[in-house]
Amino acid sequence: MNFKIGDRVEAIDDTIQGVIVKIKGQEITVESTDGFLLNYAPSELLSIPANQEISVSNFEVARVKAEKEIPKKRHKPAPKPKERNAPKMEVDLHIEKLTKTAKRMSNFDILNLQMETAERQLEFAIRKRIQKVVFIHGVGEGVLKEELYFLFRKYEQVKYYDADYQKYGSGATEVYISQK
Repeated sequence: MNFKIGDRVEAIDDTIQGVIVKIKGQEITVESTDGFLLNYAPSELLSIPANQEISVSNFEVARVKAEKEIPKKRHKPAPKPKERNAPKMEVDLHIEKLTKTAKRMSNFDILNLQMETAERQLEFAIRKRIQKVVFIHGVGEGVLKEELYFLFRKYEQVKYYDADYQKYGSGATEVYISQK
């Protein structure tokens, strides 16, 4: 490239701009915008056209910084012990929660519907790998509770015990499904 005294130039590998003040063979002396005299080879300089102003906006600087910035890891708050041990799934077996037409059903039909629902929900929990399920059966005479225990004994990966008394009273059974 042909340079002449008075040309505005920029260094290729540096952030220096200035005006050519002296050319001696293959050595070009540039007075930087800071007032320093620096020597360069012609291959180390780029010519800046007189009508072109080089400027960088704050938006461009912010965009480049954002691209280079390492994303920070987001910390999840640790669950409280009560939340960690809270059952993942609740199944309410009260007949009014299962159907609207309970008034016309016999006790046998009601118990069958409750047991079918319990078995279907237990199978669902096993398939979806849900570890804890609470079956709310109510206090009553204990018939449904005994039928549930009979159902739970059919599954070797299922352990069952009374659910949290403070939350459910004595009318619920918690099931723990061990995952293989």
